[in-house]
Amino acid sequence: MSLFDQISSDIKAAMLAKDKVRLDALRNVKKFFLEAKTAPGANDTLTDDAALKIIQKLVKQGKDSAQIYAEQKRPDLADTELAQVHVLESYLPKQLSPDELEAELKKIIAEAGASGPKDMGKVMGAATKALSGKAEGRAISETVKRLLG
Repeated sequence: MSLFDQISSDIKAAMLAKDKVRLDALRNVKKFFLEAKTAPGANDTLTDDAALKIIQKLVKQGKDSAQIYAEQKRPDLADTELAQVHVLESYLPKQLSPDELEAELKKIIAEAGASGPKDMGKVMGAATKALSGKAEGRAISETVKRLLG
């Protein structure tokens, strides 16, 4: 079952369970999926890889929004955002722990033959491809900087 179909069936389940937070989060995702499917050149298809990228983007936006709400002393809105982020994260592959991320990046640095900060671009290109969906870009970037610095 594709991710699009999974989200659609989970929307029905959330309706039956009267789970408002889950329903809102999944409807939002489906809206973005439908926009991606009907975009020019998409031929009315959405690959699971593209769907995962959309979910990752929404998770990142949700976390950023929650942080802003918390800074503005609006914990009610921050909690709502984080609850929806938690629902979306259940559709993403398991994220690497900081130790696992560092180990993977050390392998990539060795393969690329990188020796210092000037090689960061070469490492980042290979790392973002290899670790797509398994770690956030910000975490990859910070770890690569630390390892090459």
